Amino acid sequence: MMQRSTRQTLAAARIDTPTGEMLCVWGVDGRVRALEWVDKEDRFQALLARYQGPDTILELNETPPAGVSRALAAYFGGDFAATAAIEVDPGGTPFQKEAWAALRRIPPGETRTYAQQAAAIGRPAAVRAVGAANGANPVSIIVPCHRVIGADGSLTGFGGGIERKRWLLAHEGAVLAAVQPGLFG
Repeated sequence: MMQRSTRQTLAAARIDTPTGEMLCVWGVDGRVRALEWVDKEDRFQALLARYQGPDTILELNETPPAGVSRALAAYFGGDFAATAAIEVDPGGTPFQKEAWAALRRIPPGETRTYAQQAAAIGRPAAVRAVGAANGANPVSIIVPCHRVIGADGSLTGFGGGIERKRWLLAHEGAVLAAVQPGLFG
């Protein structure tokens, strides 16, 4: 089952980043459930309802957990491995969890194709399913779906927008012909 069946209250806080303000959602266990740009609110609400349950209540806090704030600040400051220690609990199906775990194993500054990601989880024929799982990833940056590109090297879809994907890859130093500085610097 993709969504949680019980009503729950999750904490949420806004985080300023060089790519725009984000909303971070976490549970009482401190694990991040969602991290999305506030200008993508429709996407955020749909993913939150799908994976955390339609009756989820968000309590807005002034600040996210200190470890998340520090790790994201370090990531944007150039320590790209800083987000690896952040614990996540985004929900999802067993297949999505496999695909998202594979995303977390892609080193910063490197990219993979959807076919390479599918092969990495032992399902080489599941390229489209991997693409769908990546598109449904509710934890941007920490679960780095921006590191997956098209087979031809193109910057394919990204929930935060192609300009953000381009910026994140350039920020990490990914070497691609298609990666050039964009709107965010």
